[in-house]
Amino acid sequence: MSLTVKEKFVLPEGMIYLDGNSLGPLPVGVEDAVASMMREQWGAHLIKGWNVDGWMAQPSRVGDRVGRLIGAAPGSVVMGDTLSLKVYQALSAALQMRPDRKVVLSDSGNFPTDLYMAEGLIRQLSQGHELRIVAPDEVAEAIDETVAAVMITQVDYRTGRVHEMDAITARAHASGAVMIWDLAHSAGAMPVNMAASGAEFAVGCTYKYLNGGPGAPAFIYVRPDIVNDVNPALAGWLGHEAPFAFDLDYRPGEGIERMRVGTPPAIQLAALERALEVWDGVDMQDLRAASIALSEQFIAEVEAKCPQLTLASPRDATHRGSQVSFHFEHGYAAMQALIARGVIGDFRAPDIMRFGFTPLYLDLNDVSQAVDILAEILRDRLWDAPEYTTRQRVT
Repeated sequence: MSLTVKEKFVLPEGMIYLDGNSLGPLPVGVEDAVASMMREQWGAHLIKGWNVDGWMAQPSRVGDRVGRLIGAAPGSVVMGDTLSLKVYQALSAALQMRPDRKVVLSDSGNFPTDLYMAEGLIRQLSQGHELRIVAPDEVAEAIDETVAAVMITQVDYRTGRVHEMDAITARAHASGAVMIWDLAHSAGAMPVNMAASGAEFAVGCTYKYLNGGPGAPAFIYVRPDIVNDVNPALAGWLGHEAPFAFDLDYRPGEGIERMRVGTPPAIQLAALERALEVWDGVDMQDLRAASIALSEQFIAEVEAKCPQLTLASPRDATHRGSQVSFHFEHGYAAMQALIARGVIGDFRAPDIMRFGFTPLYLDLNDVSQAVDILAEILRDRLWDAPEYTTRQRVT
């Protein structure tokens, strides 16, 4: 199955881009949309743009577009800030919802920033909370009546291992815990149905599979039936019931609006809003089937042609996100050699070569070409050169 629409993306000639799971490419039209916003809105209207160009409504308007891709009801997703801040918002709200419990449960496959934000919040609260980290396959069994919140990234950023959202959410609720999902490697990569899951919160970023650009704003979802009971710890003025009343006391806004914090990044939201148009008409089930086809071919060809590599991702495609990872002792250098040959993936310590599969701009021919180049690099030890061994700041 092919959903490839390469003509909708700006892709350098001769490059095979297997890193959309880290930073999505530039969609065609985004550059013009941003230039138009800056020239015809900011340039022509200046501060009037907040009203006449709808900048103030952007976080909710764009949130609904993201919401469609994660199975969220209209009005339950809002954009803004960074994923780290959205994690903080969700977790702080969850702990307030379970004041008699002191455990935040997460797993060792979670992205470090989520764990760091939890540690920082716990230190700040100084109320005896504990961050309990277990192996990914031990999460369900570790959920008990001491757990206030379960905070899990659905797709492991290193291996692509997928947690079963509905089963873990049900287990959390059976034990009386609040469920928080990080969809950083799920949104735009695989079908997600937040409404059906029943989870209280979800957060995610938009610069990966959603192609919003570097630093694109994050999103937060709150289940509609509880949102008006959520008491935001980050009580920003734009989450106030009446921001321009300039009251000295905070009153949370109605619904998902209360999860807004600071001034919307209007330029980046303009880029994201235009980028999301590539998803118009895309069925997420079809996208998932195409992603699996790409990754299955990649695994088969790598294992046939690159015996130096060992699969780090789950072999069962239903337990794997839209990425494939391999262990290799010299993974960093090999990845740098691969990038130098025009095949873009990335490296995650200690030894993982990571490749993302995004069917909107990749096809089976791209996969075969990438594996052939990788096989040549490994066979001829082209990675064993000084220029490929020096670690850069971003790996």
